[in-house]
Amino acid sequence: MNSSISFFYFLSFLTVLSALMVILSRNPIHSVLYLILTFFTLSGHYILLNAQFLAAVNIIVYAGAIMVLFLFVIMFLNMKQDHEEAKTNLTKIAATIVGGTVFVILFGAYRKSVIPTYNPEQFDSQIGMIENLGALLFRDYLLPFELVSILLLVAMVGAVMLGKREIGERHF
Repeated sequence: MNSSISFFYFLSFLTVLSALMVILSRNPIHSVLYLILTFFTLSGHYILLNAQFLAAVNIIVYAGAIMVLFLFVIMFLNMKQDHEEAKTNLTKIAATIVGGTVFVILFGAYRKSVIPTYNPEQFDSQIGMIENLGALLFRDYLLPFELVSILLLVAMVGAVMLGKREIGERHF
């Protein structure tokens, strides 16, 4: 039990450190690589919470597909560091105000939150397994699940229609 708590603290420290490096890194490719590390450490947290399916989906979808897309876009844009525009003082002041507001909101939410204690009599080791998740999705959340599938279908059709070129349209 003591080793899992120390592993949790190590994983939490690594998650926060890699998330900070995503923000603080000046090279966008390094930033994406730190984001991949953040997703892997978050998957470790899912495993500690006995949610193996969410951990696998997080690695496959986010650390795999989305990060490949991010790297492709960054390399496609060929961002030059020589032409980096200087940030004005107004931009810095606005960023400070927004960041401070987000910090105050998060701190207020943290103070109001109630952290439940661990009760070994009510512990269910099967809570995060795929069978229970599927039963919950198709029993209690069937309508929202179907609505999200229709929304994704409409988004795919819209993306195809936006990307389709008309006859006589110029190709850039």
